[in-house]
Amino acid sequence: MVEVSRRSVLQGAVAAGVIPSVLGGSPAQAADAVTSASGIRQSLAPTGHGAVPLRWLEDAPRTLAGTTFGVPWPKGALPGDQTFALTAGDGTAIPVQTWPTAWWPDGSLKWSAHAVSGSAPISADYRIEPGAAEAPPVAVSVSASNGAVVVDTGVVVVTFPRKGSAVVEKIERAGVVIARAGTLVASTQSAPSSDAPEEVKTKRYQSTVKSVIVEQNGPVRAVVKVEGKHRQGKREWLPFTLRFSLFAGSDAIRLVHTFIFDGDETTDFLNGLGVEFAVPMRGELHDRHIRLAGSGGGVLGEAVRPVTGLRRDPGAAVRAAQIAGQALPDPATWDQRVTSRLHWIPAWGDFRLTQLNAHGFEIVKRTGAGASWIRSDGGDRAAGLGYVGSPTGGLAFGMKDFWQLHPTELEISGATEDEATARVWMWSPRAGSMDLRFYHDGLGQDTYAEQLDALEITYEDYEPGFATPYGVARTTELTFWALAATPTNESFSALAGAGALPPLLRAEPAHLHSAGVFGSWAPVDRSTAARTRIEDRLDAIMAYHRGQVDQRSWYGFWDYGDIMHEYDGDRHVWRYDIGGYAWDNSELSTDLWIWYHYLRTGDAATYRFAEAMTRHTGEVDQYHLGDWAGLGTRHGVQHWGDSAKQVRISNANYRRFHYFLTGDERAGDLLHSLIVSDKTFLLLDPGRKVDPGGAWPPPANAVPVGTTTDWGALAGAWLTEWERGGDPIAKTKLVNGLTSIAALPNGWAQGGAITYDLADGTFTGPTEKQVSVGSLSSVFGLIEVMTEAVELVDDDAVREKWLEFCRLYNSTSAEQKAATGASWGSLNLKQSYSRASAYAAAQLDDPVLATRAWTEFKTGHAGYADSKDFGTTRIEGPAVLNPVDQGGFSANASAQYGLAAIQCLALIGDSLT
Repeated sequence: MVEVSRRSVLQGAVAAGVIPSVLGGSPAQAADAVTSASGIRQSLAPTGHGAVPLRWLEDAPRTLAGTTFGVPWPKGALPGDQTFALTAGDGTAIPVQTWPTAWWPDGSLKWSAHAVSGSAPISADYRIEPGAAEAPPVAVSVSASNGAVVVDTGVVVVTFPRKGSAVVEKIERAGVVIARAGTLVASTQSAPSSDAPEEVKTKRYQSTVKSVIVEQNGPVRAVVKVEGKHRQGKREWLPFTLRFSLFAGSDAIRLVHTFIFDGDETTDFLNGLGVEFAVPMRGELHDRHIRLAGSGGGVLGEAVRPVTGLRRDPGAAVRAAQIAGQALPDPATWDQRVTSRLHWIPAWGDFRLTQLNAHGFEIVKRTGAGASWIRSDGGDRAAGLGYVGSPTGGLAFGMKDFWQLHPTELEISGATEDEATARVWMWSPRAGSMDLRFYHDGLGQDTYAEQLDALEITYEDYEPGFATPYGVARTTELTFWALAATPTNESFSALAGAGALPPLLRAEPAHLHSAGVFGSWAPVDRSTAARTRIEDRLDAIMAYHRGQVDQRSWYGFWDYGDIMHEYDGDRHVWRYDIGGYAWDNSELSTDLWIWYHYLRTGDAATYRFAEAMTRHTGEVDQYHLGDWAGLGTRHGVQHWGDSAKQVRISNANYRRFHYFLTGDERAGDLLHSLIVSDKTFLLLDPGRKVDPGGAWPPPANAVPVGTTTDWGALAGAWLTEWERGGDPIAKTKLVNGLTSIAALPNGWAQGGAITYDLADGTFTGPTEKQVSVGSLSSVFGLIEVMTEAVELVDDDAVREKWLEFCRLYNSTSAEQKAATGASWGSLNLKQSYSRASAYAAAQLDDPVLATRAWTEFKTGHAGYADSKDFGTTRIEGPAVLNPVDQGGFSANASAQYGLAAIQCLALIGDSLT
């Protein structure tokens, strides 16, 4: 295990001045920092830019809580502090809030993020362009004191206390408290439910607030970040970060909820994790209402005390009012046979909608504690929104990806009392406990030799003590509406849709491409038969893997967002139980492939696929606390189970898309945290099993960081931090890494003892030519990040050495030996590296090399050959549990085929025959 503590290493790093500060400063300051650090300062003479069309990712929503989205801009087009105007398709000016999220090295704006309120008119399309923003009729305002932060949207006022158990003190509307005491809740049990223990002891925890920070203060959007831990007695654990977004003129509150597991998986068995609010109840029991969203837009609408379906009829007007959620007429006007017997009608105070799996939910209710639960109804996939209140106001509460992230629950209790409780359970107490223990006992793999031998059969890299979930996280998105009255079923259904799939505005692929972001890709082009053939195949493999998520039920709290690695054709299942062949965990850049497919197609289903994967792989597959914070875990049966902890999995190159396309602050946190992940090389020896005799840890100026797989992941974090105008050490390390690797005799192919200096990111190695090239060296984002970095840094030596690597990987042994002094050996993944050949061909304007690249691509070495059948076969029972579509695909091959095809089409598409 690790002999040096993370704390001692990071304390030393702080003393050396290499830990980054929190991002901040004005846009102008950030742009100046980027420019001055670059060494290639350019005069900024903006060329301007016209209006950019925007459309909704899916269809125009019926309602909107508020949304944020990102738009890129070409280098030199706009100043770094450009303001923007937004107009609807009919020319109506829409209030918009703008902030920069990235700059080009010359200080010009690269990415802008924008916020639109749910109170704004909804149009099918919009235009955003440089100009003065329309002000909202009433701006959101933020006031801060020592005791609390108060946000007023003009419709609701929300108070965030700076200490205590409540993360939200109260939500008011028109002076009426709609909800109060918003608190995080969790519970544990002493033994796992799966072991059927004879005795189980439970403990309940509540949030305790540690800090409250205002990140945005309007005029359209305010963001309040609340951090803390869950607490019972003296124990504090399960740290959380909450971001509440509120919008001008809106009654909605969006919440991005992140928690980190920092317990002992052998003793801490979580059996509940949620958010709750107390909701004051007003009016008679028959004027109090419940709403629960089902599937397909369906709604269960019930009154706490129903007056429909009785033996005696209170009257049509009474019944109609209750169904509509309105206050009922004076009971004196009813049929008195009902009025005189109201006290005999049971009042239902407790409701639950529980989604324990992806294929079924159930709704139950009861009159109160001590009474039995009565089944109300059920269905397949609930939208994930509930409501409790009366005609004078109430709270709607729900969760994005509700059924996908099962086991979930919406719970209402005490609706017959003066105050009800509304809970969103991200882990339902009805599901039993989370069991995060490793799935086997080690099988006697006590030595490195035994572990390496086991790797040969199960592809699992096991090591005692490494299969820990300590430090993994999960992020969930929730929405709350403080409503003035009980909503109709129609309006509630619209709210449920907006919460389940929050609407997003997007620029078209043509604009994203014209802005020159994210390297080598181009929008879909079916102008020739040859291009169409590849485009059809790209669509086919994307649809296949996306469809497998549903056919194989790759859902659940810890699993949703990932896909499986390899297929077992004998059992007609993915190898979910075979070591390293199970969950993919970003292996060979699956995330990158899906994001690039979205960029060029604008396809909504692909975006949601990529979004879910980014939320998963950036949280669950990565450590956020402890010695391995900043590292991810290699593919396996459990997401944290493999002993290979690597920066190639925590890879910032896989997260950047989500951040820039949405402005999501949680994604920004992850990216920022990764700029110090190079320091994990002092805490964990990645080569401990193959070279166990070496001294560890190494000196900080001679760390064995690889110049390809490792450095490519680190470079993605530094590039993003540089673009965002963050800590200048990121730019320093990126540039020093590029130039020092290029200065090695064989650049990225250099072998021998190469070491890395943690202080400034410089590599040092042999002065004579040696060769060491691995097949995996560039398939974890290095090719993609280099495509961007080479242009941004604009160093001839870097460009030349990188082109040499790209040109030589798939070349002949003779060519390799002539350039580098030795053959590179029998390398794998030649189809993958066809995009490296294509990049060199485009840069060198070499048609012969372009032809070679297409030959490499079509041959399909370690991928999909041109002769492959890209169709699928339907397999039905009894050969399989459920009917499935089976194809000859793997996640590795699909991701690398997709990336190679996309980049070859963009770079040398005109050479395709």
